[in-house]
Amino acid sequence: MIEIRNLTKRFAQHTAVDDLSFSVQPGEVLGFLGPNGAGKSTTMKMLTGFLAPSSGTASILGCDIQTQTLQAQRQIGYLPEGAPCYGDMTVRGFLDFIAEVRGFRGAEKRQRVERAVAQVELDKVLEQSIETLSKGFKRRVGLAQAILHDPRVLILDEPTDGLDPNQKHQVRQLIQGLARDKIVIISTHILEEVTALCTRAVVIAQGRLLADGTPLELESRSRYHQAVTLVAAEPLDLDALAALPGVAGIEENHLEHSFSVLAKPGEVIFPQVNALIGQRGWNIKELNVERGRLDEVFRSLTRGEQP
Repeated sequence: MIEIRNLTKRFAQHTAVDDLSFSVQPGEVLGFLGPNGAGKSTTMKMLTGFLAPSSGTASILGCDIQTQTLQAQRQIGYLPEGAPCYGDMTVRGFLDFIAEVRGFRGAEKRQRVERAVAQVELDKVLEQSIETLSKGFKRRVGLAQAILHDPRVLILDEPTDGLDPNQKHQVRQLIQGLARDKIVIISTHILEEVTALCTRAVVIAQGRLLADGTPLELESRSRYHQAVTLVAAEPLDLDALAALPGVAGIEENHLEHSFSVLAKPGEVIFPQVNALIGQRGWNIKELNVERGRLDEVFRSLTRGEQP
């Protein structure tokens, strides 16, 4: 497992990470969430041994990152933010170089490089210099170097930032495949990454832990949890909807005759809303129950509110 205890990092008068504690178990894909400047990248650098904490500890599979740095780093595949690589090298040359740095030689080196290239589908660009690649392929090269030694822990800092929708989909598929037999931590401020990839999410702001739970648990903290959204072909009697048991209020959406009926905390209101629709004979084009909105929970948490 990965264990972080009371991790703190100060730069002069600025505290970037403030007494942070959490753990990650095998089989989990952890989304490490926060706004820009929240301390995510600083935490990742401490967790991977590239930055010493001011206080606190971090361990990777039982190896303390400060006192057993090399043993811990051997277990880690790390993709830093921006996926920095040597731009003048070819993809093949760069991966050969990384394999040698990792201590692989001869047939084993070839096998490691070939497997990483196959996993992230780099065959078509092997002889291109890295500086000529698209952002999507540069991310793939970054992933290839991170998995080349088959690490048990994969730490990815903003793996899809700046990519177009097709490139994001490709990189997410790669990560999902890799996550089957590794502990994965994904540091991101892109909320869709969490629902697309993660089994659990930690939210931080100003270096402090604000929330820790599954995506569904975080969504359940939203004021839209169990809300019923209706799109009607005609005006509706909103007073009748608002008077139903368990209803907290009604919000009008941007579409004409579209409304969200909000539920009071702990209430399930779909049966009452559906029964009223049948009684009144309303012509309803769409009817949905919401799980909750992660973006709303994220905004509330990082602004110091309690959703």
